[in-house]
Order: sequence, then C-alpha cells, then structure tokens
Amino acid sequence: MKVRLDSTVVERLPRFSLGVIHYAGVTVSPSPKMLQGRINLFVESLRLERELANLAEIEGVREWRACFKRLGIDPSRYRPSSEALIRRLLQGHPFFWINGAVDVNNFFSVLHALPYGIYDEDQLRGPVVCRLGQASDAYQGLNGREVQMEGKLLLADDQGAFGSPIVDSVRTSVTENSRNLMQVIFFHEHVSPNQRDEILGATARMFTEINGGEVTLSYLVTS
Repeated sequence: MKVRLDSTVVERLPRFSLGVIHYAGVTVSPSPKMLQGRINLFVESLRLERELANLAEIEGVREWRACFKRLGIDPSRYRPSSEALIRRLLQGHPFFWINGAVDVNNFFSVLHALPYGIYDEDQLRGPVVCRLGQASDAYQGLNGREVQMEGKLLLADDQGAFGSPIVDSVRTSVTENSRNLMQVIFFHEHVSPNQRDEILGATARMFTEINGGEVTLSYLVTS
C-alpha cells in the first residue's frame, strides 16, 4: 500500500515530500514510565529554550506556515498539527498521553517541528494518495469536530479523506486493538535528503523499541 503524491500538491510544492513507515505486529499499550520520563524531560528543556512569542523562529513552524500559505490555507486559522502541539506545551499544558504509538508519534512531531500522522492500516482501503481536498472531503476529526477538508492538504484512500497535517480522522485512529500501522511524516521543502533519512531511521527505531512489531517498509515519497 504505497503512498503517492498527486499533481495538485506537486504543482504548488514541487520539493515537498513524505516519509512513510509501515509497521506489522505492533502491540499498542499505555506508554512505559521510561518513555514518559524522557518526553517530560524534553518538554522541560523545550520550555527553557523557547518562548511562545518566538514560535516562528523554529524552522519547522516557519516553513510549514509558508507551505500552508502557498497552498492557500490560512496558517493562523488552520495550524499544522506540529505547531499546535508545540504551542500547547509552551502555554504550560502537559503532554497529552494517549498510548505508546501516538505518544511516540507526537514526541517526534514536537522534536522535529514536523506534522506526523499514525494510522491503523487495517482500516485503510485501497491505495493512498496525498492531494488537495475537494468539496466532498470531510471526516470526523480526532478533535471531536466534523472537519471540512476542501482545499486542504490531505491523505485519502478509496473511502475518502482520513488524515492531514492539520488533524486526523477517527476512522483510522490507532487504538490498543491496532496491530498494523502506517506512519506518515510531512516534510517541508527545506529538510535535506540526509535529514529525511535520519529522521525516518530514528523514528522507526524508537517506535519499535516502545511498541514492538517490525518495520515492513520505509520509504520517501517525492515528486
């Protein structure tokens, strides 16, 4: 089930890319204390090094805002999920614990200031494409709201849109019953090829260290 980029995205973001990792045989459970401690230490250091007023100085935040503008998306109305996570932490809110798979996903999203998505692959149907949303694209989001996705960057399968660098859907969310997962990293255009490879490798290693299973496929999707 390889992911492809649609021409609607490539035309506006010619050097945009995705990192995709497929996992099999994962055991999803609450995050172990070791991971919680590591993430909490990172959050403390983030708050010491960064201030909310200077959020745009973070390369990933700045570059993803620019990507959204080039796609015709207002980044102050629809924030990239990575920026929303960082903003929440800098406002003093605690890290939001869900399960080992989602928590690792969110940690790397904050660490690299890149939108990350994690999806239950068994809920996907047919090939996956990254494209711009159409009028009919909408889904129940993990934020508890019906999300209208027209004109927004999204991931879709044969059943329609299910994910985006803004908010993902309930349909493909990862639960403790999930065993086969697909992780997507949304790389802005200024992440170098070496950085992309390093981020993919580090993400896969920590993900399987915490959640078990194995990486069945890891690749970059470029134009």
